[in-house]
Amino acid sequence: MKKNPIIPFALIAVLGILAMIILSVFGLNEQERIATGGDGEGETTEADPEALIQSCIGCHGGDLEGGSGPSLNDVHERLSVEEIESMIINGSENGNMPGGLVTNEEAAVLAEWLSEGQE
Repeated sequence: MKKNPIIPFALIAVLGILAMIILSVFGLNEQERIATGGDGEGETTEADPEALIQSCIGCHGGDLEGGSGPSLNDVHERLSVEEIESMIINGSENGNMPGGLVTNEEAAVLAEWLSEGQE
């Protein structure tokens, strides 16, 4: 006598459907958490310019001495805090500096930190 080969396939199909339903419910909960701002994970980086500056290192170099972008070590001598913040938010007019890499609040923190000379 041969066993019925459909039973294992049906069992796998039922388990797969149950897994999809469970994961969908979990995903909806995660979607709501993300939409409402999560559990505050981003709050620590907003106040820490050392962490925020990581988005600048790719163009401005590891020590902000310049790379494909200009040096930021003396930006406080060339631009005011408001100009630095505007540059971070909107980017440069010539398009070399993209805007919107950080939020407006993070841009304000970075601008203040850069205007102090990052010492």
